[in-house]
Order: sequence, then C-alpha cells, then structure tokens
Amino acid sequence: MELDPVEMGKVINRLKRAQGQLAGVIRMLEDGRECGDVVTQLSAVSKALDRAGFAIIASGMRQCLTEPEGESTLDVEKLQKLFLSLA
Repeated sequence: MELDPVEMGKVINRLKRAQGQLAGVIRMLEDGRECGDVVTQLSAVSKALDRAGFAIIASGMRQCLTEPEGESTLDVEKLQKLFLSLA
C-alpha cells in the first residue's frame, strides 16, 4: 500500500518541525536551561511525533477502507481526533 503523497507531505513537514524542536531541546540542555523549560519543549516534540504517527495510521486506514469506486467511507480528521483522545 502506498500512502497519499499529499498527506505524507504534511507528515514530513511535521516531522521536520519536530526534528528542529528536538535540536532545540538538545541546545537547551547543553546551555544549562531551566528544567521546566526543557521538559515543556520535550513534551512539544513528543506530541508532534505522536500526531505524525496518528496521521500516518489514519491515512493508511483510509486507503484500506476506501470503496473500490473511490468513495471514502472514513473521515480522516475524525479518526485522528479519536486516536489522539486515546493517547
């Protein structure tokens, strides 16, 4: 199964932002920043990664559940919200 390139472009952008955030966390640690600030940024990275993973899962499920005629039987945004509510 190939994932939708448009949707995966958004996921890739999200992952690149998370990569930048993670680099920022490392710099914060190297600079001796306050623990609370570091943990806050680390939490943001974790959430960004979770959202990227859920987007990939939702996209894959949508493709698996699409009718042969191309009619979608699944709302991807709704599915993402459901996954996030379980996290």
